[in-house]
Amino acid sequence: MMFLPKIWSSKDESSVDDVSPTSHSDAGPLDSSKTPAVTNAERDSHEKSEDDEVQKGVEEVEASVKVWSPFHIYLAWAFIWLVYFADSMHSGMGVTLTAYVTSSFSKHGLTATTGVFSQLIGALIKLPLAKVLDIWGRPQGVALTVFFMVVGLIMMAACQNVETYAAAQVFYWVGFNGVGYSLLVFTADTSALKNRAFVFAFINTPFIISTPTSGYAAERFVANGPQGWRWAFGAFSIVVPVVVAPIFFLFLYNHRKAKRMGALPPRQPSGRTLLQSVKYYVIQFDLFGILLAATGMALFLLPFNIYSYQKEGWHSPMIICMLVFGIVIIALFALYEKYLAPVKFIPFELLVDRTIIGACLTVSLSFISFYIWSAFFSSFLQVVTGASIVQATWVGRIYNIGSCFWGLIVGVLIRWTGRFKWLSLYFGVPLQILGAGLMIYFRQPGRPLGYIVMAQIFIAVAGGTLVICEQIAIMAAVAHKHVAVVLALLAMFSSIGGAIGSTVSAAIWTGVFPKKVQEYLPAEAKQDAPLIIASLPKQLSYPVGSAARLAIDKAYGDAQRIMMISATSVLIVTIFTVAMWRDLKVKDFDRRTNVKN
Repeated sequence: MMFLPKIWSSKDESSVDDVSPTSHSDAGPLDSSKTPAVTNAERDSHEKSEDDEVQKGVEEVEASVKVWSPFHIYLAWAFIWLVYFADSMHSGMGVTLTAYVTSSFSKHGLTATTGVFSQLIGALIKLPLAKVLDIWGRPQGVALTVFFMVVGLIMMAACQNVETYAAAQVFYWVGFNGVGYSLLVFTADTSALKNRAFVFAFINTPFIISTPTSGYAAERFVANGPQGWRWAFGAFSIVVPVVVAPIFFLFLYNHRKAKRMGALPPRQPSGRTLLQSVKYYVIQFDLFGILLAATGMALFLLPFNIYSYQKEGWHSPMIICMLVFGIVIIALFALYEKYLAPVKFIPFELLVDRTIIGACLTVSLSFISFYIWSAFFSSFLQVVTGASIVQATWVGRIYNIGSCFWGLIVGVLIRWTGRFKWLSLYFGVPLQILGAGLMIYFRQPGRPLGYIVMAQIFIAVAGGTLVICEQIAIMAAVAHKHVAVVLALLAMFSSIGGAIGSTVSAAIWTGVFPKKVQEYLPAEAKQDAPLIIASLPKQLSYPVGSAARLAIDKAYGDAQRIMMISATSVLIVTIFTVAMWRDLKVKDFDRRTNVKN
């Protein structure tokens, strides 16, 4: 227990060094010499107003943290651990159950597609959420995101088609990512930078436990019948708010305690009417820019997912229109952000720092690779290797178990050495490329499952290294008051990478698997090809070793080979993106200012 008090940033620690972030060379891109001048008067007025309000919010958070007792800090981390456990349970079940949801509507090929738009919205909403946390407070951010998650779970439980399920995914992932992000920011608020890697790794350890339990739970729900997945989502729409309630009320208690002690000066009324406030926050959160970006990227990416469902394929007028309008809207978004947006929702001034842009590109490329190979992995394990739902969940979640366990070791290493760059460059990146490359050969029919597990372990250990190091790298590059923003930036790049990866996966699947099934099926089973392509239960209905099952296995292998080659190729670029990071020693950084003591 002697280690624990040193993890938490004490009340006096924040006053150790009052050096301005702009006075140190390691403070990142935030000094005035690197900040582009703003000449537009209206934009300057909006940004000044925003900066004042955000700064007050950050100061309130820092003042509020000072009144937290060590016991309440540890209790909060324990509650956060419980929230992460519940989240990891229903997200783990969701990965397995999505294939059964799409199959129940005879749309198994859309398994990867259902998450594309939700990942985009979930990515773009994180930067406005960072402002919500800084302006309104951590408790309000948690409450708002829990509401979205519960709405999404209820919609998934009640959906009657794939379209509604995809819409529910938007609400769910906005809430899921938002809750995790809000609690991650609180953890950063209450831990020293040198210890933050270990604390971040600790709050993610629930994945180690939830992986086997979520598999058993998913199997039990599926065993209840074709609609069993509805009960899974419905149950967690009740569990989630119950589990989040303790940490929410602990936040409120300490916030009010800070007010009673005078640590939080009363906020002055804004003087705005309701309509003026709505207009103000629409501008401050750049909702129009978010809408343009999400619409443009969705219209551009979705055709790669659904073109095979159109009779004319790529020549379909709908597909062509979506591509054209997507490109046009993305271009309009860029022009709007450059010339018209009073407040830009992407902090471009931060992206001039090579450590920040390097970390963002690394996480984006890693997520592109991960989502290319993971979307149909559970189906592959059940069909080709004959694994049960529990076994498929175990193998499919090796990444979560391994990366969370290894993250603890990485956290201790960073605390001991104070370094993170070389751990990523010489260990994490090569091992991740090796693991993905091995799956090109081993993820085929007839290959022993043990070798697939071995490759998954390599990827898990590499992922546990890179995820922690990416977070520490991007936080070490800025002052503490910008931590919420850069964590949101990192999360945004990861979600966009996930959306791109899902799109590539769906494009490969829809372009390869249906054709190969038609080609390999024996004559007596060809009439069932459309149903086989559309339904996982139908694929599993053929006995292992039968001619039809072997044909399906071979079609899976052809699609998986192309997926793994694509996933491995993307990872090669991470060698250069990690090399961009500055070699910062986090032992020397103060928690509040994030500069050397």
